[in-house]
Formats: sequence, structure tokens, C-alpha cells
Amino acid sequence: MGWFMEHFIRLFLAGSLFFNGLSYSHKASKYTFIKEARVAPPRSTYEYIVIGGGSCGCPLAATLSQGGKVLLLERGGSPYRNPEEINIQKFVHSLADTSPSSFSQQFISTDGVLNSRARVLGGGSVLNAGFYSRASYSYIRESGWNESLAESSYKWVEKKVAFEPPMMQWQTAVRDGLLEAGVLPYNGFTFDHLYGTKVGGSIFDKEGHRHTAADLLEYADPIKISVYLHATVQKILFRYNQEKRKPQAYGVIFEDALGVIHRAYIGSKMKNEIIVSAGAIGSPQLLMLSGIGPANHLKSHGIQVVLDQPLVGQGMADNPMNVLIVPSPLPVEVSLIQTVGITRSGSFIETASGLGFGHSWTDRLRGIFEFVSNQSGLPPKFLPEAMESVADTIRSLANPILKGGVILEKIIGPRSSGHLELLTNKPNDNPSVTFNYFKDPEDLRMCVEGMKTIIKVINSKAFSRFRYHNMPVQALFDLMLQLSVNLRPKHPSAAFSLEQYCIDTVLTIWHYHGGCQQGKVVDHNYNVIGVEALRVIDGSTFHGSPGTNPQATVMMLGRYMGQNIIKRRLSQGRK
Repeated sequence: MGWFMEHFIRLFLAGSLFFNGLSYSHKASKYTFIKEARVAPPRSTYEYIVIGGGSCGCPLAATLSQGGKVLLLERGGSPYRNPEEINIQKFVHSLADTSPSSFSQQFISTDGVLNSRARVLGGGSVLNAGFYSRASYSYIRESGWNESLAESSYKWVEKKVAFEPPMMQWQTAVRDGLLEAGVLPYNGFTFDHLYGTKVGGSIFDKEGHRHTAADLLEYADPIKISVYLHATVQKILFRYNQEKRKPQAYGVIFEDALGVIHRAYIGSKMKNEIIVSAGAIGSPQLLMLSGIGPANHLKSHGIQVVLDQPLVGQGMADNPMNVLIVPSPLPVEVSLIQTVGITRSGSFIETASGLGFGHSWTDRLRGIFEFVSNQSGLPPKFLPEAMESVADTIRSLANPILKGGVILEKIIGPRSSGHLELLTNKPNDNPSVTFNYFKDPEDLRMCVEGMKTIIKVINSKAFSRFRYHNMPVQALFDLMLQLSVNLRPKHPSAAFSLEQYCIDTVLTIWHYHGGCQQGKVVDHNYNVIGVEALRVIDGSTFHGSPGTNPQATVMMLGRYMGQNIIKRRLSQGRK
């Protein structure tokens, strides 16, 4: 049993790095207004230019098209080009493909944690585990959003992309285990963020088809919107507004897949604007590449400074994820995130099951580490021993599909934060990102409490038939501590510590945010402070991740702000 269990843990743990990217879609929708950037005119003019067709950019552009002529620029391709490409059976390919046309771009934070960012129309909603849950009411109020408009915006999104998932045996056992562990009350199925245990929504329908933020473009006016794929924005253009005495955005330069340069402008009307929705990594990176950021840092990369703004790239945070892998003596269903325990201690407990991986996945994972560590010709940031340790874990993976599931915790917030810096002045290159996982002791306390809750769930009567009774939970910790799940230093110790376990085995749950925070880089209307005709609207403006999963709120924000912008435009037109 010992070899089998260790083999299973190695196999499943590697999968846990990517379980949140599972992707299943049979929809092959076509929009006449979605085209390759290579057919774009050399110069064009719009009332709104939205940079980034992700979870926020798609609903934002669709809404704005109801009030003006809109251009949406997306650096990736279409999720509709081949429905099987993002089928659940192909999730590994979608996440691990390092080709220029892939939907996912991998990077390793300076913390030594493997991560990825979306590069596809629909953004992270094309790659994630599909969990759909709204922000808490307190988060909505603290963000300064109108509660009624936020509610209607959520419902607008949910009509297209949110569903009640089918609850099967594994998810039910974890749900009942959470209740037995005291994560109360039981709130049933709900999109709302409520203390206790609930079943959340999913962007997978009952047939298992994925619905993404790109589907929200069905709301767009096809006459007033143009969407260009493989359109990589090189920089935002500025001129000096003498009346306002500040820089004013007036256009963008973007490159198509053939390397041809195109220019798009917003005209001379003051109510026209450019909106950056390139995500928590892409938005601060693009502001810097365009000359808005810390002056000395920009000058070191040969970038002309438009506005010295030292807070661009600051406040980068990623909700840390820590997991336990639970091998099962019984067959389990393939399930993504459905059950969640929202604790009062500040941690969220979630689960997935039935994931299996083979040799082809092993080869791709090895390729990711080689690709990311060697890209840009930069010197390696991590010790060779650490890279080799990860390689050993990868090499240990084998072909069989084994039974079991993963129970994970992430913490609210987090309080710990870091920063983003440019490594090159090329927009397709990853910047350097530091998240400073568990730098704040309160984050570590919440992780420990979350892991204690997971232990209670595994030991619960409700979950008993899905665990090997001759293998105590401590054995799962011991085996996982022997594995290399990231490039962080390991601290083996005879005295087991949940604190050190959290630090050493931290993974990402892909909920990073910050870099263009509200009140620091943008104002309460998401206008970039100190600049005219430029906004940033996406998760880079958040101070904390909303709820148990941010995608519902990011999509809501696109709709919410689109309506606000149109309302403002109409009121200006009446003056």
C-alpha cells in the first residue's frame, strides 16, 4: 500500500496544480464581428477602445456597444475555434500548451510558485474550474458599488453563463463532512456568499458544456462592435491636454499575428475613452509599457515617462491555496468546484474529484518548467537543486488513472501583498511578479485553521467511505511534504507544523489581483488618476479577492461599469 499511496499522491498532486483550469465546452458559436487582427484597417476610429477580451472586457464591451462604437482588442484566440480543444478531456493541453497560439501563458512568481495567465477571448473563464459565486454584501458595499445595480448586473451575467451543478457522491460527502465539522449553517444551492456550507453555481451546464465570458458578447450590438483576435497592444498613445493640464489618451498601437502594426483612435470628443481590462498581470504591465508607472523603473527600460506613478504594479496579491490529496477506495465522479465551506476563521474549503493524468501530461508539465525557466533568455531565478527536485516529481508520474479527490483551502483577502515589475519592454513577455505569500502572520493563521477544518472533514463519518482507514491523515501530510510542488525551499522537520506545511506547499488558486488598485492608481469611477480619457476596469483594481471565486464579480463589474459609462455619456449629451 505504501508505494501505491505515494505514487497516487505524486500523480494527483501534480494535477492539483492545474485542476482549476479544467475546461469543457461543446459550443462552437460564431460572431460576424469577431475577426483576426490581420484584417483590421491600418487606422480606425471608435468611441471606446477596450483592451483585453477577458472575464471583464467581454461584458464591458458588449454593454458599451449599446451606447457607442466599440473596439475590443484581445491578444489571444477564440475559444470557439474548436470546441474539443477546451473539452474536459483536453484541459491539460489548454493549460500546459506553450505554443504561441495557446490559451494559457505560464509564469513562475519570484515566490517560486508556478502560475498561469489567460490568453484567449473569455479570459480565465475559458480555463478555470467553473465555480460561480458572488461577492459578499459587505464586499459590494466596501467597493462603493450601487447594490441594486450590482444585483441586476450579476443577474445579467447569470442568464448566459451560470447554472446549478449536479451534486454527486464525492461532493455530497464533503458537503456533509463540512457540516459535521461545524461549518454551519447549510445554505443549500445559492450564488450568494454566506457563512456556512453551500453549493455554489457553475459555468458548466447540466450537459457539462462550458459557458464563458465570451458568451456575453451575444448581448452586443453586432453593428457597433468590432472584436479583433491576436491583437497585442504595444502601447497606449498620449498627448498633453492644455486645458486639463494633464496627459490624455487618444489611441493605441496594436500588432497582429503577422507582426503588422495597426493604430486605433478614439477621436477628439472628451466623452470617448480607452479602457484597459487586461487583467491583474496585463493591466499594470501595459500602463508601464505606455509610460505610466515608477519613473526610474520605466527609464531603466528605455520607456518615455508620461506620468510618474509609483503605485502602478504595487499591491499585487494572490490567494494562497494549500491542499490535501485523498485517495479513495471507491470510484469517484469527475467533479469540479461545487461545494464550499465559508468559515468564520477566514478560510474557504473547496473540493474536486476524479482527476487522472498520464504520460502525455507528464511531458507537458516538464515542458512548462523548461519553457518558463528559459524564456526571455534571462538568468534563472531559482537554484538548480530546486528545479531538479521538481523534475524528479515530474519524472515519477506514470500512466494509470487513479481514484481520489482533492480538498483545498484558500484564505480571504489576503493581507500579504507584493509587486510587479517589467523584465523587458516587450508586451508578450511576462513581467516579474512577487506575491509574498504568508508575509502577514494573519494569512498564515487562516491557512492553519483551514487545514484543521480539512482534517476534520476527512475524519468525519460522512466522508468515511472515501478514505483508507488504515492511512491516517498525518500520512497524507508526510507524503506530500516529500514532494516538490513548487520551487520554494523545504524545511523537513521531525516535529510536524501546519504553519510550515502551509508555507512550504503553497500553490496558486489563480485569484491574483492588484497592481492598479482603486484609490491609488484609479479613482472610484476607475479613471486612471492624473490622466484623461483612460480607465482600468478589472481585477487589477481590487484590494482583496471577492468571495470564494472572483470570476462572477469580475464579469459583473464589466456590465456594471458599462452601464455607468453609458449613463454618463447620455447625461453629457443632454448638456
